[in-house]
Amino acid sequence: MTVTGIITAIIIGAIIGVLGRLVVRGRQNISILLTIAIGIIAALLGTWVASLLGVKDTGGVDWIELLLQVAFAAVGVAIAAGSRGRR
Repeated sequence: MTVTGIITAIIIGAIIGVLGRLVVRGRQNISILLTIAIGIIAALLGTWVASLLGVKDTGGVDWIELLLQVAFAAVGVAIAAGSRGRR
């Protein structure tokens, strides 16, 4: 993986993580670094599931893949915020 690939993964992870935080209701007491990490993992999981479903490469914007990524990010943010809130 190149430096450009790493920077791109961080940027996309941040965007997906923030979108996931917007989907989850209420206040989440998690750091931006955790949000980015959740976003990167969600982006990878969403792409993998989209490829399993056969919708990874479609004409135009891959809306189904994006929705899967945001859904995984929302679940990750909810889990992280829930585990942080109990401490």
